[in-house]
Amino acid sequence: MKIAITSSGTDLTSQIDPRFGRCPYFIIIDPDTEKFEAIENPNVQAMGGAGIQSAQLVANKGAEFVLTGSCGPNAFQTLSAAGVKVITGMVGTVKEAISRFKSGQFQPTQAPDVGAHFGTGFGMGRGMGGGMGRGMGAGMGRGMGRGMSAGMGYGTGYPGAIPPGIEPPGVTPQGVDKKQELELMKQQAELLKHQIDEINKRIKELEKKG
Repeated sequence: MKIAITSSGTDLTSQIDPRFGRCPYFIIIDPDTEKFEAIENPNVQAMGGAGIQSAQLVANKGAEFVLTGSCGPNAFQTLSAAGVKVITGMVGTVKEAISRFKSGQFQPTQAPDVGAHFGTGFGMGRGMGGGMGRGMGAGMGRGMGRGMSAGMGYGTGYPGAIPPGIEPPGVTPQGVDKKQELELMKQQAELLKHQIDEINKRIKELEKKG
């Protein structure tokens, strides 16, 4: 059996990437032998269809399960059609996920848990400020109006403070129960932590150059 894990790096100590379609790497691994290969995801910067193409990629690699943070509707449908089961809400390292998978802690997800454009660098935001100018990412947060904004994520892969498909803090997504909301909030916290780390790293780089 093979499982595919969305990863930020190329080895088992890498952190799980919360995005499916636009994760930097897929770790394809046999959980029994822990023999694996790391595949660079060619769809990270795709203008559209990243979820579908990534789903086809892991299905063609013979994966029977996908472990990831979140999975949108297009990817979920493609994976399901290929007979690949999806487990979302994953955090921590790839190795930790494999151990928990082998212990039988997970159940396959029955439906996509984020919107179709989760993880993209551009999108309609809830206008931070007046919803008019450039936001730090996709113009997230509630402001005075809705507006579109261009991402400035410095290549971090986490372009907005709150990714499309995940509601702002304190707002329960429609059709999501409390357990699912808790998982979404944990994923959001991981995204925010990573973004803050990347921003601080960039600040230090700019200070050295200045």
